[in-house]
Amino acid sequence: MALAAGAAAFSGSGAATLNGDELATISAASRSMAGLWELARNIDGHFLPYYLFMHFWVKAGTSEVWLRLPSAVAIGVAAWFLVELGRRLHSTRAGVIGATLFAILPSVSYYGAFARSYAFAAAAVVFSFWALHRAVERPGGRRWVTYGVAVALVCCTHLFAVLVLPAHLALARRGLLLRMAAALAVGGLPAVVLGVVGFGERHAISWIPQRGPEVWLKFPKMAAGATGLGVLLFAVALAGVAVLWRSEGRGEGGRWALAALGWLVLPPLLLLAVSHLVTPAYVDRYLFVTAPALALLAGVAMAGVPRFPVPAGVAIVLVGGLLGVSDHMTVREENGRFDNVPWALRVVRAEPGDAVVYGQSQLRAGFGYYADSAMPDDVLKAGDAPEPDGFGYPERSDVAAALKGRERVWVVWRGTKQSGLQGNSVPRVGQVERAGFEAVSVKHSADLPGLTVALFERRAHR
Repeated sequence: MALAAGAAAFSGSGAATLNGDELATISAASRSMAGLWELARNIDGHFLPYYLFMHFWVKAGTSEVWLRLPSAVAIGVAAWFLVELGRRLHSTRAGVIGATLFAILPSVSYYGAFARSYAFAAAAVVFSFWALHRAVERPGGRRWVTYGVAVALVCCTHLFAVLVLPAHLALARRGLLLRMAAALAVGGLPAVVLGVVGFGERHAISWIPQRGPEVWLKFPKMAAGATGLGVLLFAVALAGVAVLWRSEGRGEGGRWALAALGWLVLPPLLLLAVSHLVTPAYVDRYLFVTAPALALLAGVAMAGVPRFPVPAGVAIVLVGGLLGVSDHMTVREENGRFDNVPWALRVVRAEPGDAVVYGQSQLRAGFGYYADSAMPDDVLKAGDAPEPDGFGYPERSDVAAALKGRERVWVVWRGTKQSGLQGNSVPRVGQVERAGFEAVSVKHSADLPGLTVALFERRAHR
């Protein structure tokens, strides 16, 4: 199952083009150690462990497939531990069905072919529950050390992955409490450090709007990557909680039912609480760590069907596969990550003397990665290296002066046509217009936010 899940994730690695977050990974990982430290002091400090890993990984290349391979491997690791955890909690059948369901989730296809740390976080979380089960089942020093290491990995993969850890407390009981608390305290130290760093850099997520409880209605879709599949599996997963609760001959059945339920539902509840008490931070991708719980609990439910567990497992896998087909196809399209730079490059038909202006400086990295022919002159760029404290590039501030003598300028921005042409949400567009240009052609890629490519010509010559 580990190979099947990893292969399913890897199958989409070369289809969808890299998006801005993945290009940020390249930017961070390609810097010197000193440069990476400088970046972490200003932005994305909580991603530093992942960036350090990728710093060495990209020395072998930066192709789409190579960049995304570690995430596919992490998905395979998560699936292997799901099988083992399912066996421990209920039966091998439960683990196999759960891992199979995990492998067919469109969200797994997305984050398993995504050069960010979300697949790592999911694998670390499954590992932590597996390690906790071993430690609770037969307490011993080495097993608690393994659990502490697993907790540390959870903390290092993504800051908000720690929102699953309160679910572990359902297993706390007299005789284990001190050892469990010690392992959590030591393993949680990275979260304390990265949390302090992240709080100091909360300006980096200032773009996140405040959310209300209504976002919980979208949670099943987020975890599964498809609405119908997500609702189905969430309902079945709740049945899986009941199966664990009623497990006979397992004194920990009730505690593990609560722990697994907490794994599934606590992260979205706690993330919304963080959003309202600290800073807006509710973003769907931060909750991918719940996807293994969704699949595992559904697997337990099917394995608990009297007399027909195998047909039930096969049926839900087949139905789930059918419900997720269109979403699997979507994430494997060229625009599957919603930043279709190759499409934008095809729209730009440069003539000699044309200029290009980027609505967001960091878009320059994507065009630099994918451009295989002459681009319009990048008249605002003031340096070849990204800024040391971010992912943008140093630029000239006087747009009118930079466009002096130019007749045509291509303007590219992230967002809809209206976001650039109306209001001041993309200041560069307004600066180009005030320099004496007006739009003659505007095209937007499919899906949102997408990219917009506009051709502007000088007014006096039209």
